[in-house]
Amino acid sequence: MKYESIKELKDTLKGIVDFGNNIEIKILDINKLREKVIDRLVYNAEFNKDSNIRDVSGWLIYEIANQLEIKPASIQQLYELISKEKVSGFTVPAINIRGLTYDVARAIIRSALKENIGAFIFEIARSEIGYTQQTPVEYIVAILGAAIKENYSAPIFFQGDHFQIGLKNYHNDSTLEINTVKTLIKKAIEAGFYNIDIDTSTLVDLSQKDIDEQQRLNFELAAELTAHIRALEPDGITVSIGGEIGEIGGENSTVEEFRSYMNGYRLELDNRGENIKGLSKISVQTGTTHGGTPLPDGSIAEVNLDFNVLSDISKVAKQEYGLSGTVQHGASTLPDNAFDKFPHSGTAEVHLATGFQNIIYDSKFFPSKLRNEIYAYLQDKHANEKKPDQTDEQFIYKMRKKGFGPFKEAIWNISKENREKISESLETKFDLLFNKLNIHDTLETVKECTITVNIKRKLPNILL
Repeated sequence: MKYESIKELKDTLKGIVDFGNNIEIKILDINKLREKVIDRLVYNAEFNKDSNIRDVSGWLIYEIANQLEIKPASIQQLYELISKEKVSGFTVPAINIRGLTYDVARAIIRSALKENIGAFIFEIARSEIGYTQQTPVEYIVAILGAAIKENYSAPIFFQGDHFQIGLKNYHNDSTLEINTVKTLIKKAIEAGFYNIDIDTSTLVDLSQKDIDEQQRLNFELAAELTAHIRALEPDGITVSIGGEIGEIGGENSTVEEFRSYMNGYRLELDNRGENIKGLSKISVQTGTTHGGTPLPDGSIAEVNLDFNVLSDISKVAKQEYGLSGTVQHGASTLPDNAFDKFPHSGTAEVHLATGFQNIIYDSKFFPSKLRNEIYAYLQDKHANEKKPDQTDEQFIYKMRKKGFGPFKEAIWNISKENREKISESLETKFDLLFNKLNIHDTLETVKECTITVNIKRKLPNILL
C-alpha cells in the first residue's frame, strides 16, 4: 500500500488524475479514482514514513475533494435557521472517530446517503488529537477520502470538540495554557475545521456564592477565544462557535447559569471590538458523563438524563440570545430509546463517541490477538492511572480509548473482510441514531444554506 517514491505515486495516477503543472489537477477517470487510487492515497497520507509522500497524498485528497464539491464548511448558517425556527424537528449528531477513521467515516456517509442526510458533523477533541495520534489535517484527509470513495458530494462539517482549557495547566501557567489552545485553534482552522467548541467550563468555580462569579473566568476566556477565532477565519467563512456552561460530569446546568454566562460573555465580547459575532450554541450538563459510568463488571450504569435542562435552556437560548439551542455531550452510551427525545427537547446538537469505540473493540471481527496486545499495553503503560477501587474491567473500559494512537496502523491494517464486518455493525447503529434524531432529508437544506469557499492548501514543497 505504501508508495516508495513520488514517481511511483504519480505513475499510479496516470490516466486517472492529471497533475498538469504540479499546481492544478484534473480528474480524468472518477470511477478508477474511487476503485483503485483513493484507498492508497489515504493510507499514504496517514502512514508513509516519507513526509513528502504524506504531504503530496494529503494535498491531492484536498484538491480532488474540492473539485468534487466536497468542501469543509461551517454549520453556522443552518444553526441560524434553527435559531429563527425556520427549520426544526431534528438534532444534529456530532461524531468523534477515534480509530479506523477512514472505515468509520465511510459507514457514516453510507448511512447518510440512504436518507438524503446532510446535517451531521465529524469532530475530534483536544484530548483525542493527542491519544489517538490524529492531527487535524490527518483527520480531515481520512474523512474527505471516505467521502470521495462513497460518492458523497456536499459540504462536510468538521468540528474541534472540547478545545478545552485544562484546569491544572491553567493554574500552573495560565498564559501558556491559553496560548496552547489558541495555537490548536489556528492549526484546526487552517486544516478546515470551521466549527469550534470552546470549553472553558473547567474554570467554573462553584465555591463562589454569586453565579456571575462562578461563571466569570468561563465567559471571560470564552470571549477571548471567540475573538481569536474571528481573527483567523477565512474570508467568506463564519466559524460556528460553541460555548459551555457546565463541565460534563458535574452539577446539572440551570437557566440562571446560562443567562449569567451569556450576559457576561456578550459584555466581554463587546469590550473587544464592534460587531464580533458570538456563539451559535451552548453545551450544558444534564447528568451524563463522557463514556458512561462503568460498573465493576465493565457494563455501563443507567443514566438519569434530565431532558428538562435541555428544553428549558434551549428555549431561552433561542428566544433571548439567538442561539440554535443546547448541546448534549456524553450521549453515545445512552439506551437507544433516549435518542428520539433530543429533537423534542429542542436540542441542537448531540455528541457521540464512546459507543462507536465500543462497537469496534467488542466486535467478534476485531482480532482477539490485537485486542489482547492493546489491553496488555494499557495495563503496563497506564498502570499509574488505575484507581484503587477500580476493577480490571472498569480500568480497561475507561482506558482503551488510549489504545487507538499507539496501535493506529495495526488497527487500520485489520483484514479488509473484518473491517467491512465491523463497518456493517457501525452503519446499522448510525442508521438507527440518524432516524431517531430525525435528520433525514436535510441534505438539500444544508446545500442551499451553507456557504462554501475554495481554499487552496499550500502546495507541498517537493512540488514547487
